[in-house]
Amino acid sequence: MVRLKLEIKAELSNVTDLKPASDDFEYFFKVCCTSCRETHPKLVSLNRLKERPVSGGKHKTAHLIWRCSNCKHENTAKFDTSIPTRPYTADHSESFSEVLVIECRGLEFTGFDPRGTWSCKGTETKTTFPNVEFEEGEWIDYDEKAALPVQVSFLESRWSRA
Repeated sequence: MVRLKLEIKAELSNVTDLKPASDDFEYFFKVCCTSCRETHPKLVSLNRLKERPVSGGKHKTAHLIWRCSNCKHENTAKFDTSIPTRPYTADHSESFSEVLVIECRGLEFTGFDPRGTWSCKGTETKTTFPNVEFEEGEWIDYDEKAALPVQVSFLESRWSRA
């Protein structure tokens, strides 16, 4: 088993605490089989609330069960629930910060797509912005209480061993 951590880098303007908008968030990842190095042609999704039983394992579950189409190995991934999802804060703006950790067996993640609904809040007013969706890698709005524009530009992500 390998534990991988996802780190993201974004530019935050007048906002902080960027995180998925709900516990039922679908994360989208690029995945590669560690046995044959075949990369799945499409993004795969994982949801912290949806676990499936692993075949042949007593009482074992995973958030992702993927059978490699090339070597036919069954590979699994499971969120490390002992480490909560961490919000990306204004203190980390334009630098990498860990967001989550996933335990992997037979696969590794090689990419991340930030699609879906995220949330953040204004740095000055704590105004909540519950519907952050990245169009072409960025989101722009206006904090009326602070009379300031707010923006999140998703810059990049990286995977490394946790």
